[in-house]
Amino acid sequence: MTETGKSSLFPTYARYPITLVKGEGSRLWDDTGKEYIDLMSGIAVTNLGHAPQAVKEKLVEQLDQLWHVSNLFHIPNQEKLAALLTDNSCADAVFFCSTGAEANEAAIKLARRYSQKVLNNGRFEIITFNMSFHGRTLATLTATGQDKVKEGFHPLPGGFVYAPYNDIEAVRSLVNDTTCAIMLEMVQGEGGVLPADPEFVKQIAELCKQENLLLIVDEIQTGIGRTGKLFAYEHYGVEPDIFTLAKGLGGGFPIGAMLGKAHLAEAFSAGSHGSTFGGTPIATAAAHAALDTIISEKLSERAAELGEYTVKKLESKLAGNPLIAKIRGVGLLIGIECTQPAGEIISEIHKQGVLVIPAGPNVIRLVPALTIPQADLDQALDVVCDVLSQKASTISSI
Repeated sequence: MTETGKSSLFPTYARYPITLVKGEGSRLWDDTGKEYIDLMSGIAVTNLGHAPQAVKEKLVEQLDQLWHVSNLFHIPNQEKLAALLTDNSCADAVFFCSTGAEANEAAIKLARRYSQKVLNNGRFEIITFNMSFHGRTLATLTATGQDKVKEGFHPLPGGFVYAPYNDIEAVRSLVNDTTCAIMLEMVQGEGGVLPADPEFVKQIAELCKQENLLLIVDEIQTGIGRTGKLFAYEHYGVEPDIFTLAKGLGGGFPIGAMLGKAHLAEAFSAGSHGSTFGGTPIATAAAHAALDTIISEKLSERAAELGEYTVKKLESKLAGNPLIAKIRGVGLLIGIECTQPAGEIISEIHKQGVLVIPAGPNVIRLVPALTIPQADLDQALDVVCDVLSQKASTISSI
């Protein structure tokens, strides 16, 4: 803020009236000293909680050695992190960047370039889905199946068409001689915490093989243990040609990654793509520490167990509540769909000391750290359920 109390920031965010200044584990404190239990993890970013010791130690160690050199030189931490990712996934090669939007941008570029420079078929069009979310760059917001993020940014780049989620016949009807890939989220996070139907995913994978299309899976929000598997595609028994990561990859430090199969490497030859800040020594040190911790401590498995526990507890405590339409999710990516807009309910939950976020207008999204203590989770869920019960009773008394 300036001396007059006016912010010098562009007003691009509708911010909650909370200023957070300290975090430890699954607890946060604001500038008044008020304490919160965090069920949002910086929007599925701090999978190990706030200021995790394992990541902090590696960051401090790296800060004393080297910060930035550019990708014109070999960076050992990149090789180390890339190996950990490929050893624990279906991918063979990794491109590092700084954000999820950049990772998805790289995926889009790789799919087009593979078609045009390797297969020489001139294809460029990518099928995505209604209510999807893939980022805020011009290409990724165009790939996104929500009109609200596109308002005022026309003309948008071509090359994207949209199908209803979980509707295989609609997808088949869109495939033509310009189609190069199908891009989807296994759980539509921003779209309302909507999991993909297993049969639909199986049919998508089969369609890609039949039509020689690339399967791109956006794992920006679902990756790194969030859904109870290290990567959400593992729930479905398919192997994407390309998948993307960010959010939870760095344990709170910004980093993104695009991963792909070996046969795609030819398309991304030297000079075809790049990133000044992609995979810096600092970012890759943090991400390796975060990913190694999640794997070694079996936090994906813990997310599966806690996610199942959370859904059952919510269903039990909210049974019969007229405000609740549905409770759904995978692992620790959970949505409480309400029968009315959830904005006021979320604000009241914040006032009671628990931080949650929306996923669309009617859904309360819960994305706690994979390390959240059981006692913190129970306390926070009790608050969420109490607020929902009080809101329902207020409505019924009117």
